[in-house]
Amino acid sequence: MKIIKFLVVALILLTGLGYAAFYFGTNIASEKIMNDVSTELQNSGEIERLKATIENDPELRAFVEEAEAADTSKLPFTTKEEATRVLVKKVGVTELNNIRVQVQEGTASKEEIMQNLQGKLTEEEVLALKVLAYKELYGK
Repeated sequence: MKIIKFLVVALILLTGLGYAAFYFGTNIASEKIMNDVSTELQNSGEIERLKATIENDPELRAFVEEAEAADTSKLPFTTKEEATRVLVKKVGVTELNNIRVQVQEGTASKEEIMQNLQGKLTEEEVLALKVLAYKELYGK
């Protein structure tokens, strides 16, 4: 009987540690990634080019307008950390990395990426991502 109690307690502790590692790990990772990306974009001047690209592309401009007009109280997440957890859970780290590589190499179109994400995320989650991207780009 003592062995069963020990195994149950050990299982509960390991589960708790695993959850804590996932929770805090995604927070730390998302913060580091966003800080690195933000710094790189600001230092290289890419953020202004990105804003110009958005303003010149009607489809991207529609995304921005949708994000600007969204009711943030009804979104499933509002922070980068929460978004990271949802993306890791629903899309997966490997797939996110593949998307990043395709974007950097220019081998994926925005339609392919959006179709891929929309197949794995709900409309509300996609809107929440748009809102977060808008806030990051325009600092609002």
